[in-house]
Amino acid sequence: MLRLEKITIAQGDFLLKADFRVTPGRKTAVIGPSGAGKSTLLGAIGGFLPLAGGKLWYRDAEITEAKPGQRPIAMLFQDNNLFPHLSIARNIGLGIRPDLKLSPEDHARVAKALERVGLHGMGDRKPGELSGGQQSRAALARVLVQDRPVILLDEPFAALGPALRHEMLDLVHDLSDEANATLLMVTHDPQDVRRIADDVIFVEGGRAAAPQPAAALLENPPPALQAYLG
Repeated sequence: MLRLEKITIAQGDFLLKADFRVTPGRKTAVIGPSGAGKSTLLGAIGGFLPLAGGKLWYRDAEITEAKPGQRPIAMLFQDNNLFPHLSIARNIGLGIRPDLKLSPEDHARVAKALERVGLHGMGDRKPGELSGGQQSRAALARVLVQDRPVILLDEPFAALGPALRHEMLDLVHDLSDEANATLLMVTHDPQDVRRIADDVIFVEGGRAAAPQPAAALLENPPPALQAYLG
């Protein structure tokens, strides 16, 4: 279980507070107005932003001060973070070993991940040789080989068209189910929430609310969420 214990995230004059637990194995959408702190919340959970207060726990272990690579968390950023000079296979291999000193077993994991995301036979290509959707699949494969129990998605499919985005969301849904992973996903689109999310974290006014069941929340949103959804 991922637990945010009275945390405060500070960036200049901006403050964001959160105090809640995320149920293991659930898919949670993080929504709210632009600039509310959705990406900031995920960045802090992933270890890319320090906490100004509070503690972060996974199961019974405190991970507040742990570096990103030491956390039970894999994060997929908005720009996919693929290195253009490396092949797709080597980009994925970075998720296993940053020095790319991969064992035969590691190479097998990369090949399996490529196949699972629909990129079999494309490992030798560079990112620039792939379409936007294929690049998203490659970035997702890098998350997959990390084999972490918590996955954070910071709108990695925002630049894709609706049909392709839905395809990627369905793939994320299936992969997280197979791994029994806990998923937190930033999105602006209520249709994404309806498509994939069990729960919703609404971020607004300097606070990230505790997760609420997605269907019930969208059916009867509180005033602030209703204003956001229009």
